[in-house]
Amino acid sequence: MFFYLSKILYYLIMPATLIGITLILALILRNKVWKRYLLITATFLFFLFTNDFTINALMTWWEIPPKPFSEVTDDYDVGIVLTGITNLQQTPRDRVYFQKGADRIIHALELYKRGKIKKILITGGTGSLTHPELTEANVLEKILELFGVPQNDIILETESRNTYENAIYSAKILNSSYKKGKYLLITSAFHMRRAKACFDKAGLNTETFSTDFYTFPITYTPDSTLIPNEKALDKWAILEREILGILMYKIAGYI
Repeated sequence: MFFYLSKILYYLIMPATLIGITLILALILRNKVWKRYLLITATFLFFLFTNDFTINALMTWWEIPPKPFSEVTDDYDVGIVLTGITNLQQTPRDRVYFQKGADRIIHALELYKRGKIKKILITGGTGSLTHPELTEANVLEKILELFGVPQNDIILETESRNTYENAIYSAKILNSSYKKGKYLLITSAFHMRRAKACFDKAGLNTETFSTDFYTFPITYTPDSTLIPNEKALDKWAILEREILGILMYKIAGYI
């Protein structure tokens, strides 16, 4: 029930959904005053949700800032990498198909190569109903091995289906084999707030390393402040999903 409710709410608050509902109401309602108000509202929502300057400013506030490698200490026992960055359905299955967010594993690899983390825990499972053996953790393990990471420095958690379970199942592994270790949490900057809260709730004291940024330096040029940009709709959807996710996780007691 929790899963379906969160999905329904998410789709209802998506920018495209809000604009579409407003336009549909404007078409079906007969009251001219309401029609005018709804059309004005739809126009406002369109320019709000396609304004790159507005969403970039909001995402800049939301995302956890990047940390230079020079500021990362050299004594982390485990770097924890959250998945959700590959397409497991694509064929042929003789390679890894990366999606947005590949920074998570690439930056974890660089942290390892720089000696900042000693081991890499990849957390993420349940890839496909038809191919349950395909999990992101297993797929990304191959990438690390391809780049020379020894198998005994790779830890896999293949059962989790969401951020809450990432934290719970990772905690079981770490408390069993690496208790009292120092952990570095590696995920996308927009997702770090929820991820950190889940790992705190699971009893793991982690420090953070943000990757995969949606923001760019704020500018005041016409193309960023005035001209509509369809990519802004995607950024709004991502931000709304994360905020809703945090609210739903709090209601469910996950954080």
